[in-house]
Amino acid sequence: MFPLVALAGCSTPSFQGIFGGVPAPAVAAPVPTLDPTPPPAPPQNAVTVEQFDTTSQEERDAAVVVAEPAGEQALGTTIATLGPPAEPGIWLKTGLVSQLTPGRAEYQGKTINIELRPSGGSAGSGSQMSLAAMRLIEAPLTSLPEITVFADAP
Repeated sequence: MFPLVALAGCSTPSFQGIFGGVPAPAVAAPVPTLDPTPPPAPPQNAVTVEQFDTTSQEERDAAVVVAEPAGEQALGTTIATLGPPAEPGIWLKTGLVSQLTPGRAEYQGKTINIELRPSGGSAGSGSQMSLAAMRLIEAPLTSLPEITVFADAP
């Protein structure tokens, strides 16, 4: 009985190198997006903010709002944290939407066009914001900014 119990622990990562090859890490499924050509994922060896933010200058320029669009719907405010830095794009995962929606986010006078993604949480449960979006609104990456969220008119 003891050998069976001992071998059961061999599936843990610390023993996998001893009894065979280490399996390749699982690749996450692509995140649904409104953008037909989303930015590429950051390189495997990314360590700096610039390396993780793979949005192009054109994408960043397009996200900066010059004038508030007419007919948009105010969805409310949310407290945002930095989302997974390896997930590219300019997005906000929030309980304020139930489906992918183009919208706008506002923080301390900075306004950006943003992709609103459903988080699956309730409207008051807080949100996650992409690294690129946090940089565009100039929120400190370790802060909890209060974001005002708007959905584009259908």
